[in-house]
Amino acid sequence: MTTRVQEGLKEAARRPDRGDISTTTVIIWVAAVTGAVLIAGTIALVISKYNGKLSGL
Repeated sequence: MTTRVQEGLKEAARRPDRGDISTTTVIIWVAAVTGAVLIAGTIALVISKYNGKLSGL
């Protein structure tokens, strides 16, 4: 087990960018999803508010 951990640490030192997802990418995705949810919620709120007025068109 110790050998395996040491090999992993050596590999990480040799190749620092192993394809792990970066913190910046996570922040961008969270912001994008949050923005999409806010926009969808706003659209749903406006549609529900004016639903009676729109049905007569």
